[in-house]
Amino acid sequence: MIKEVIVVEGKQDIAAVKRAVEAECIATEGFNLLPRCLSRIEQAYKKRGIIILTDPDSAGERIRKFLAERFPEAKHAFVPREQAEANDDIGIEQAKPAAIREALSKVRLHEWQPTGEFGLQDIMACRLSGVPDATARRAAVGESLGIGYANAKSFLYRLNHYGVTRAEFNAALERLEAAASKGSGVEETEYGD
Repeated sequence: MIKEVIVVEGKQDIAAVKRAVEAECIATEGFNLLPRCLSRIEQAYKKRGIIILTDPDSAGERIRKFLAERFPEAKHAFVPREQAEANDDIGIEQAKPAAIREALSKVRLHEWQPTGEFGLQDIMACRLSGVPDATARRAAVGESLGIGYANAKSFLYRLNHYGVTRAEFNAALERLEAAASKGSGVEETEYGD
């Protein structure tokens, strides 16, 4: 059983998480975040800690940002977008149990004192921005690091705020390049820069 309470967006997300792991969950019911829901999340945060596992879409990111500001020591897990898509829908409820377990195995703590380890020059030099396949490359590296997909600016923020080390970053890039050299390289996706 996972010690922390997992915060998701809806009841179907809870069902998906429970198919993957034994854990207690709280649903935000989207961005409503009613006072009683926030109170439940706060109690869980104080007593057991929380893991924020929102959908890999813009609404999920807004909810994550709101909760991260309110609960600064919350942990974060990210299911990659392509592993949370099915039936023309994107969400945790669409993810397979293995994808949820993998995301939870790569939980990150949001660092309020950013490291400043990475800069825009790193993003550009590693072809994670400014080239045709940058979006797909960021998605692959984000999946490998457990920080999810983000545009270039948000990706840089996550590198510096989620405790990613230079060694982890370099290893993720090496895995990406090894996959590309085997012919299973990344392709341009619809995310946009």
